[in-house]
Amino acid sequence: MQAITELLSQSGLANIGWDNLIMYLIAAALVYLAIRKEYEPLLLIPIGFGILLANFPLADMSSYDSGIIGMIYSGGIKTELLPPIIFLGVGALTDFRPLLGRPLTFLLGAAAQLGIFIAAIGAATLFGFSPKEAATIGIIGGADGPTSIFLAAQLAPHLLGPVALAAYSYMALVPMIQPPVMRLLTTRKERNIQMGEPIPVSHRAVIWFPICTAAITILAVPSSGPLIGMLMFGNLLRESGVTERLKKTAGGSLIDVVTIFLGISVGATMEASHFLNAQTLMVFGLGAVAFVFSTAGGILFAKLINLFLPKDRKINPCIGAAGVSAVPMAARVVQKFVSDETDGKVNPLMAAMGPNVAGVIGSAMAAGVFLSLLK
Repeated sequence: MQAITELLSQSGLANIGWDNLIMYLIAAALVYLAIRKEYEPLLLIPIGFGILLANFPLADMSSYDSGIIGMIYSGGIKTELLPPIIFLGVGALTDFRPLLGRPLTFLLGAAAQLGIFIAAIGAATLFGFSPKEAATIGIIGGADGPTSIFLAAQLAPHLLGPVALAAYSYMALVPMIQPPVMRLLTTRKERNIQMGEPIPVSHRAVIWFPICTAAITILAVPSSGPLIGMLMFGNLLRESGVTERLKKTAGGSLIDVVTIFLGISVGATMEASHFLNAQTLMVFGLGAVAFVFSTAGGILFAKLINLFLPKDRKINPCIGAAGVSAVPMAARVVQKFVSDETDGKVNPLMAAMGPNVAGVIGSAMAAGVFLSLLK
């Protein structure tokens, strides 16, 4: 009888607290949104299940323990291995022709990083976060999960869970967050701007683009090298035309495996003792501010550019909202919003893909700047 009593006292059931129950509800909500609403299921399901595992008492299944997930976290996140491999896969899946066909939209991708710096400055000056913590929070505005994880792991590992969850949550909520911002900042006349055809893009140009972009950006901001370098390498595999097997691996099985490990180990950082605090709420609040200001930055910069463009070359300002790097969701949201607002007369999907893919480069560059200044 004593043995049974001792066994029960050492079971997880005897050690569950109210904070664990709250984390179970959070995990269930993420899995529900992924399955029922199809919000980023490839990421939210691993993250949600990782949260669940990390909050089983005495199971040693959190990223801070010595079990299997702790090994994945130590070998894949702390070593900065997994996020760049995700970028390799993203590069293999990304077509930069919409950007090359409208080079001016590169500036919109840069302008849409505005929220990163506003949130970072606000976090440091108004809420008392350290510069490293503030930069980690600000990067949420790029709507780029792997970049957020990459930066958090180096500057503020204790914020990795909240920052990653905020980044992926706001990526999933792009269809809800961005339309009101576009409606507020643009007029009906601006939404009706029909953009001209892009310039032709040669095969030589798409091959030289990843090589030149990697050289210029990494020489300018060396700390961005792991992300930009792998992104452009993946894109060269895609565009070279002679590495089909490598392209399929990078953009298929490899990115799938890494996504599983990345998601579950990030989710498993969210032990109740690390996650349930006022700091987490501030991270989510500032992340929302960052995301809204990034969306606004792209739109407002497009309106500014239009002041200097001839009438027949003006940009539909709504495509600036796609400058956040949630690819291709942000571009699709812009397409749906503009099409609905113009009764299907204006369909800027391909134009919006330009700033959308530029935003991937922009957020990685912003992370590199923070690393150069703060690490």
